[in-house]
Amino acid sequence: MERQLLIIFAFFLFGISSCQSNLKITNNFDDRCNTNSSKSECIQDVVPLIEDTKPIPANVWEYMILNNNYDQNINLDEKTQSYINNHIKDVDKFNEFLSKSYYFIYYVIQELEAADLPPELALIPFIESNYDPFSISPSGAVGLWQFMPKTGRMFNLEKSWWNEDRHDPYRSTHAAIGYFKYLFERFDNDIYIALAAYNAGPTYIDRQIRKNKRKNMAYDFWSLNLNKQVSEYIPKYIAIREIIFNSEKYGVTLPYIPVQSVVKKIEIPGQVEILSLSEYLEIKPELIYKLNAGYTKWASAPKDKSVFYVPIEKTHLLDSPESPFDNVNQINWISHIVVSGDSLWKLAKKYDTEVKIIKKINYLETDLLSLKDTLLIPLSSSKSNTFIPFEMHIVSEGDTLWSISRKYSIDIADITRMNSLNKNSILKLGQQLTIGNKNIHRNIDSKKRTILYSVKQGDNLYKISDIFDVSVESIKQLNNFETSDLMPGQIIKVAIRAF
Repeated sequence: MERQLLIIFAFFLFGISSCQSNLKITNNFDDRCNTNSSKSECIQDVVPLIEDTKPIPANVWEYMILNNNYDQNINLDEKTQSYINNHIKDVDKFNEFLSKSYYFIYYVIQELEAADLPPELALIPFIESNYDPFSISPSGAVGLWQFMPKTGRMFNLEKSWWNEDRHDPYRSTHAAIGYFKYLFERFDNDIYIALAAYNAGPTYIDRQIRKNKRKNMAYDFWSLNLNKQVSEYIPKYIAIREIIFNSEKYGVTLPYIPVQSVVKKIEIPGQVEILSLSEYLEIKPELIYKLNAGYTKWASAPKDKSVFYVPIEKTHLLDSPESPFDNVNQINWISHIVVSGDSLWKLAKKYDTEVKIIKKINYLETDLLSLKDTLLIPLSSSKSNTFIPFEMHIVSEGDTLWSISRKYSIDIADITRMNSLNKNSILKLGQQLTIGNKNIHRNIDSKKRTILYSVKQGDNLYKISDIFDVSVESIKQLNNFETSDLMPGQIIKVAIRAF
């Protein structure tokens, strides 16, 4: 008994010494934490010295991991493991794959957190588009988040002659997050079901859930009978997440992407020619187009102001008093070749100008247009527009880019740029070259890439041309079609813009 009392007394002394050495007294503490007080009274009036602090993330990957709210301890099935193995068999290639998100992923994470959605959803564009804002799938889905036209319109992604919001990395991200918010609410915050619905459509997923419910079966993602595309979508997602969240385990060194913006949104008065902006900022035009992929032409739309995203280290140049973009830009013209179906009214509406101005500039006495005529179109109805003369040079025998540049006192670089040539291009007899003020006809013809499209029930050439924003004639020429007839399942080629 005496030994038991000694042991109890020793524990009592240890408890008091722990209370005094490891706990901080609160302001309301009195003399209750003493030898006459119970241990519970002492503990109620003290707080721990150790504070709960999160480590500071060194990059976006660590930030994503530290702010993850989902249990990652899941069994990696055979399909998921195969995707993991495919990525890690070439670590350098996987690193390059992740690096493509450099300019966009931090913005995506910010927007996800603002919507109270898990930041790991920023991995989805890797699956959808490889973080390529110019991506276009064979089914016509577009941009980082692969929006189809109908879904894009549901989330206010607009399309005009000047813009395609589905390509815009920032507007499409805002739309995608709105869509995810809706899917998470609809499917009780089940991340895998929501992702499956994003890929296959909520109606399809609802239908499969109802089938399982009728059979008294589980209806989580893994229990549903889903088509091959969507059943592989989640394993692809888990595979990327697994490697990023456990990079050391897989021997992967993740590319450095800072936990801060690397681009900045700027506003420039008036319309802006993209080549002029890239030249002034000393940035390749390809990068300007990538950051501002919503602009589908050689310039922004003719409005009071233009919004651009540029690398943050270049923005000081636009704040400089020497910036040529302080005042409204003077770009006012573009050339248009008349095609079947054109009318002055349609052209005025398309280019945001007036019929009488088009007629005045082009010395038209009637409203009739001739096919293949080239019209000079003012891009706004501003009274400040003035006529800028231009001319075409018809290539004749002996002509070279050098001789033409000397004749018109214009740089070879400007001739090649205005006419989508390179300095080694061979000129052809009778070829028409645009010569004159470089702001008139400068146009960036996007690089083309050909994709294969499987014709679906109800498709026709006009519907397909609208999906991919190409002409019916270009599809017919590429496929050597003599008629417009199509058959379901038929594979056709479509040359799309890819900048």
